[in-house]
Amino acid sequence: MELIQVNQEKCIKCGICGKVCPIGIIQLKTEWPEAVDPESCIACGHCVVSCPHEALDNVRSPLAQQTPLTDTMGIENEKAYQFLRSRRSIRNYEKKPVPREKLMQLMDIARFAPTASNFQSISYVIVEDPQILQGITNLVNDWMKEQSQAGSYWAKRYEGVLKRFQGSGTDTVLRNAPCLIIATAPKGLENGRDNAKSSLTYVELYAPTLGLGTCWAGLLQMCAFSGYKPLLELLSLPEDREFSGAIIAGYPQYRYNKLVDRNPLQIEFK
Repeated sequence: MELIQVNQEKCIKCGICGKVCPIGIIQLKTEWPEAVDPESCIACGHCVVSCPHEALDNVRSPLAQQTPLTDTMGIENEKAYQFLRSRRSIRNYEKKPVPREKLMQLMDIARFAPTASNFQSISYVIVEDPQILQGITNLVNDWMKEQSQAGSYWAKRYEGVLKRFQGSGTDTVLRNAPCLIIATAPKGLENGRDNAKSSLTYVELYAPTLGLGTCWAGLLQMCAFSGYKPLLELLSLPEDREFSGAIIAGYPQYRYNKLVDRNPLQIEFK
């Protein structure tokens, strides 16, 4: 079957489908649009959803599977600005689990995040088991202690974190969150971590609409990225995939009632 099909009764030969194709394989070389290098299609769907008359279909991104988009969803500029400003990193969580139905609703947005060449290669592991979560926290703290003893320059900064954990049992790694969301990418994928960051950022921004809060698991990420074997063995990820990022999630214990200011914008035009 041909990559693209053109409804000649609807097509007005405007050429938009070719102009929006990120790899330039759709061209008006003959009377109608055609794919000159169909094997290179990345299935982004730009050609299908940009056609003003629904005259083009693509077997790798079928028109029938696309959702109609009306205006700009009614999101006003100021509301969007306030919503993005209201995002907080949540480090205190209620002691209750997040239903899996809600977790699935939360994670569904991740697949719409941009990925390099539309590779869509990120998959996820959600850790809910309290024993595994505690084991992860313990191992990250063990690793941090090793780093500090080895004289790592950054480890000195976290000595207070270590002391709080050792002295009171405070979870300074996963913050007693009921869920840990781990993003994985195929081993050796050059853009794997970037793609993971993008997808987890979508999750982070969407979470408040579901009454959830999130925070990047920075210490866990550093430990995993260092290749700390005990941690990677505990996570037991598939052999063909690698740890690419992580956030914690749950119901926020406290409410933030004001928008916190940030440093002034620094920008230079050239």
